[in-house]
Amino acid sequence: SGQRYFDESDVQKVLRLEPVQNERFVVVYCRVSSPGQKNDLRLQVEVMRTFCLGSGIAVDEWIEEVGGGMNFKRKQLLEMIERIERFEIKHLLVAHKDRLVRFGFEFIEYFCERHRCKLTVANQEQLSPQQEMVEDLMTIIHCFSSRLYGLRSYKKKIKEAAEGLP
Repeated sequence: SGQRYFDESDVQKVLRLEPVQNERFVVVYCRVSSPGQKNDLRLQVEVMRTFCLGSGIAVDEWIEEVGGGMNFKRKQLLEMIERIERFEIKHLLVAHKDRLVRFGFEFIEYFCERHRCKLTVANQEQLSPQQEMVEDLMTIIHCFSSRLYGLRSYKKKIKEAAEGLP
């Protein structure tokens, strides 16, 4: 008949308006790179708990994740980004920028701002451009050297499997 029916939620989606009925949460995100750093993760949580108490911030949810900062496919990170997009998170707190992501923090910051989510970094460590570049290069070198190390063990498994063939 050439007519369409749209309700209020359809209009909100198109205009990217914040849904009125959703409750929004304050979330603290803590991350370490490897399972061997579980003690560091507990310490990070305690530091953030102290920070939030000292700042008078009531936290609704604590997210703890083990995974590399250059991995953008971390399950908890992706779920959190989807929740921010659905306007479910009003305030996200992290200990350091690199606890969220190693690269692309500015994009995450912009994304949060566009979805009315306040992003707070507890430790606002200021580095010179040279120091920041050195740290970025060290992160890249570490990432690729870890990949090479992983390939060596994979190569060894292939060789052992080939030796076992008739």
